[in-house]
Amino acid sequence: MIQVSLREATGVWWRIGLLSFGGPAGQIALMHRIIVEEKAWLDERRFLHALNYCMLLPGPEAQQLATYIGWLLHGVRGGLIAGLLFILPGAVAILGLSWLYVLLGELTLVEGLFFGLKAAVLAIVAQALIRIAARTLKGILKPLLAGAAFTALFVFGLAFPLVVIGAGLIGFLGARLFPAGGEELHSAEMKVNLRPGTRTAALVCMLLWVGTLLGMHGLLGSENVFTQIASFFSKMALITFGGAYAVLSYVAQQGVEHYQWLQPGEMLDGLAMAETTPGPLILVTQFVGFLAGFREGLPQPSLLAATAGALLTLWVTFLPCFFWIFAGAPYVEKLRGHKALSAALSAITAAVVGVIANLALWFALNALFAQQDRITIYGLDLLIPRLASINVPLLGITLIAFVLLFVKKIRMLTLLGACAAMGVGWTLLA
Repeated sequence: MIQVSLREATGVWWRIGLLSFGGPAGQIALMHRIIVEEKAWLDERRFLHALNYCMLLPGPEAQQLATYIGWLLHGVRGGLIAGLLFILPGAVAILGLSWLYVLLGELTLVEGLFFGLKAAVLAIVAQALIRIAARTLKGILKPLLAGAAFTALFVFGLAFPLVVIGAGLIGFLGARLFPAGGEELHSAEMKVNLRPGTRTAALVCMLLWVGTLLGMHGLLGSENVFTQIASFFSKMALITFGGAYAVLSYVAQQGVEHYQWLQPGEMLDGLAMAETTPGPLILVTQFVGFLAGFREGLPQPSLLAATAGALLTLWVTFLPCFFWIFAGAPYVEKLRGHKALSAALSAITAAVVGVIANLALWFALNALFAQQDRITIYGLDLLIPRLASINVPLLGITLIAFVLLFVKKIRMLTLLGACAAMGVGWTLLA
């Protein structure tokens, strides 16, 4: 690892933050090209070492990887700068788009834009599912875990955290009961790299996070929308293993069905915003917090309350990300050498494929069909679409989006632009 000035690194992190389109795979590839190939700040082994640790954590792995590398280069200051600059461009863009959404959402042009983007998002989510499944579901047990996770969520309506915890326990106990051989590394054999101030930074992040939750409950009460935002998205920060796609179905269902902060189509609109702006896809939660604050923050719809909801969502979503890095990065070797923990996280990764399949189908049903029936007998909690309520124009644009993405293999931004143009064209002609 070579010596780099903090000023030079800050410029590079700005560049990465502005160019970080394409979801976690594209963002990690961008960081690898710039950090490893172009700048040679880290070698391949050190970069992968950092990536492996970040893949074990809940939360957006690409943002945490940036924080980790920033910490490696310049300690706590470097980690904060890298992590914040990775978030900032996308957060500003989504906040601006959210304002336009509530102010101009009824205009034909804006309606058509998001109408077309919904079709592109459905194709992108399907592509993410196929790629992750191909990379993850090896052997016999992992496909079974993925299928069980999908069934538990879509057919029986089991809570997402229970699915994640159950998969982790299966992997952990399986490794304990049926060891594959080899010795597990012990903590005494690990070299711990603790930079000055890292423990303090981790403690500060934790105190700010917990203090926010306690303060909200104490000052506003548990039924206040801002308290609910802080509590809900803090819980998300603890269980978002496998990236944003894995948890979006749970966020969507809770935000739409339980809290009633937004409608199913609006969740797809928010996902389209996150897909078309730089930064981690989990920034879609900022849009959810924005609409929650807009509609319930004050007696009348308020852009001030909406902005407060969006900023609070960002605060409680990303504070834990910095905590995980500052608290765990110095001890990453211990985590990597623990076979049972690795097996647990491998099982969670397999279950995440089923979670993403649930997300894809849930979004498709709510986008393409205006009406669904819910079956809740014999332990089932299943949505069945009414075929007569299908949105034929959206179905047509969606099929074109699948052809463009899977057959023509066009770039994601090109796909989003093409679908947005088709949506605007259809809305103007209809």
